[in-house]
Amino acid sequence: MNMLKKIENWGDHHHPKWLDFFRILLGLVLMWKGIDFYINMQAFSNLMRGAFLGTAISISLLAHFIIVLHIIGGLAITLGTYTRTFCLINLPILIGAVFFINISGGIFKPYSEFWISISVLAGLICFAIEGNGYLSVERQKIHAREAI
Repeated sequence: MNMLKKIENWGDHHHPKWLDFFRILLGLVLMWKGIDFYINMQAFSNLMRGAFLGTAISISLLAHFIIVLHIIGGLAITLGTYTRTFCLINLPILIGAVFFINISGGIFKPYSEFWISISVLAGLICFAIEGNGYLSVERQKIHAREAI
């Protein structure tokens, strides 16, 4: 636990202000991918049925779980609240997307989703370490408490 606290402390004190714009962009991309996933849920269902990974109910629950985590997590990351938590929660989803879904689709095809997934995965790892930053709701709450 001491090592995690050191990483969190380092990230809080060595966070460049310009990095917040990438955190906001990362959150918006996660929300966009969650909405896009909802719109194209039939493709996910077909992919999962072809892989023989379970019944229709478990596939539907997994798909809805991913959608909710992407949208709520993207909103929280954009606003800068619970950034590390939602980055860590979204990491397994992105690791699955990169290594099981996108590689099988061909990474060098035009308009491949692989590179977007790699970029989002790198952003999630970065902000799981770096944290919220200066342009965040949590930082504003801390400053408001200190002013009182």
